Amino acid sequence: MNKRKFVTVVLAVGLVVGILVAVLSVNAQNGTSANPTMLPAAAPYQANSQEQHTADLYQRVTQSVVNINVALPNGGATGSGFVIDSQGDIVTNNHVVENATYIEVTFVDGTILQAKLVGRDPQADLAVVRVDPSAVSLKPVTFADSDKVFVGQETYAIGSPFGQAFTLTTGAVSALDRSLQNSSQFSIPRLIQTDAAINPGNSGGPLLDNNGDVIGVITAILSDSNSGSGVGFAIPSNSVRMIVPYLIANGKYEHSWLGIAAGTLQPAERSAMNLPADLQGVMVSDVVSGGPADRAGLKAAAGQTDTAFGPVPTNGDIITAVNGQKIADMSDLIDYLEFNTHPGDKITLSVWRDGKTVDLTVTLQPRPTS
Repeated sequence: MNKRKFVTVVLAVGLVVGILVAVLSVNAQNGTSANPTMLPAAAPYQANSQEQHTADLYQRVTQSVVNINVALPNGGATGSGFVIDSQGDIVTNNHVVENATYIEVTFVDGTILQAKLVGRDPQADLAVVRVDPSAVSLKPVTFADSDKVFVGQETYAIGSPFGQAFTLTTGAVSALDRSLQNSSQFSIPRLIQTDAAINPGNSGGPLLDNNGDVIGVITAILSDSNSGSGVGFAIPSNSVRMIVPYLIANGKYEHSWLGIAAGTLQPAERSAMNLPADLQGVMVSDVVSGGPADRAGLKAAAGQTDTAFGPVPTNGDIITAVNGQKIADMSDLIDYLEFNTHPGDKITLSVWRDGKTVDLTVTLQPRPTS
């Protein structure tokens, strides 16, 4: 063997030895000279009937749900929405798309499409955006009748909390007929309260019943930390079914406006005014000058009385009925105006004044936008 061959052999042997040492060193670090085996797993889990139902519901409804990303003048935001027809219309919250300069939606299959704003209703916190229906397979949701929803009913929420798209949370209907004030200080009525976990990014997504039908559109949470607290709210499906067709047809929805500030008649007011013990209604505390109620002659409270909770108005008109339907509290009045009237309608207010009932005819106007 000449010197060159000897050097080559030595190098080759050295390379092999180095590889073996390296392998043995790695195995030694793992405490074994062989590759470790994966830890054993139990037999495959068999879902029970309720779990399988939830899984099937999720797989079906997520075909209709979208993640919404919007570009804003000063950044961006994320929300949720859901398909309502075969024309590409998607329902979400107004506060998700308000002031957006660009809207993008993502479907569960990964399809990403630009969406155009069709219409919005800031008063109800609803909006409609539209995608090209030829660019994706659309699977519209089915709406439930929210008047049939009951406390204790199971709920499912699907959305994008903190940007985590297509997240499912479950819970129950905690309460009905809640109301929250919108940015214009008008009330959004008949909200459904749920304890299904709702967080920023869920806005605009569907709240579902056990059939996978939409009972509401998630709109808000009550929380000191801006995260899920078990107190979430959804706009009832019947409001959505009523308002959305107008947004698609006209780009807007006009709510009836009476032009008063008022509140449910309190025992202290009843006592201070020597009212009948069984009288129920809404005390008018203020009347907007030039508004519908003012033009009809409705009178605001002229005095006040002190209570343990502060002063309350007295000596004003008390609304007891609208078009013959009894009004027991402020929620009754808001509900009637919202679900039974439109701007331009004439309504008859039955008012308790000076110990007797007076009927006033009021022509409703659209709510002011500011």
